[in-house]
Amino acid sequence: MDLTQAARDALEPLGYEVLEVVVSRSGASRRVLVRIDRLDEQAVSVDDVGRAAAAFGLELDRLDPFDDPYRFEVESPGAQRPLASARHFERFHDLLAKVRVAGGSFVGRVRAVEGDEVLFEIGGEEALRRVAIAAIEQANLAEWPDAPR
Repeated sequence: MDLTQAARDALEPLGYEVLEVVVSRSGASRRVLVRIDRLDEQAVSVDDVGRAAAAFGLELDRLDPFDDPYRFEVESPGAQRPLASARHFERFHDLLAKVRVAGGSFVGRVRAVEGDEVLFEIGGEEALRRVAIAAIEQANLAEWPDAPR
């Protein structure tokens, strides 16, 4: 069962983008974390988190994906916001991102999005790295913007 797709199906019609769904286990306890953003790119409020939790909580009850109990949480993106699409990188242009690709990771400043590639500045303008979005295994903001974006 694809919980990420289930979350998207339940939450996108309500105006939320599902940034990630993480299922983790700590000992005998399982945790399902859904990180959301608003499709209109406004700040995620406590009411948004509650609305998304209620909607997807009902869907989880219907799907009943686990035999054992689990803890369900919905969060706003937070300081280490995941970046997965061209729009995410465009939106956070000029900010530092921590990026993992096959063969390693790096921290770079998002300088441009050109088609399906992101141009990162690493240690100065002379050190630019172009990476295909499809080649990015994981990317998160490494600094918080001065104003909401």
